[in-house]
Amino acid sequence: MLTNTLNTNEVKDSAGTEVEFTRLSIADRSTVFAKVGESPALSHRLAISHQESGSGLGKRRRSVVRIDKTIVSTVDSVTPVVVSAYLVLDTPVGAITAGTEPTNVIAEVLSFCASLGANTTILYDGTGNGANALLTGGL
Repeated sequence: MLTNTLNTNEVKDSAGTEVEFTRLSIADRSTVFAKVGESPALSHRLAISHQESGSGLGKRRRSVVRIDKTIVSTVDSVTPVVVSAYLVLDTPVGAITAGTEPTNVIAEVLSFCASLGANTTILYDGTGNGANALLTGGL
């Protein structure tokens, strides 16, 4: 389980600067964190949730890590808008006995979004191949 305060580089912004979060709520299969010092009108949330469905070999778990940030529109400087990013892992937990392949697909999507391939440097600035595709609508 995560600590109630994420303040030791668990979350970084595009400049690689730590963003601190504190837990707002926790339920049976979900939790929500708020950015420390956020404006009440401009919420900045990190949420984690899990849902299981099916049974036996068909049992699946859908896990989501999500960040939602409310900002003021840069078009009219009045309208609040929300920017969201999330990672979903859909795992056939009833048909596997180890986390090897789920771990592999997480590593693959993270490396695709945060690197340029040949190097092993983690890029937070949106220039990784996958992040660039997400930001520009590119293929």
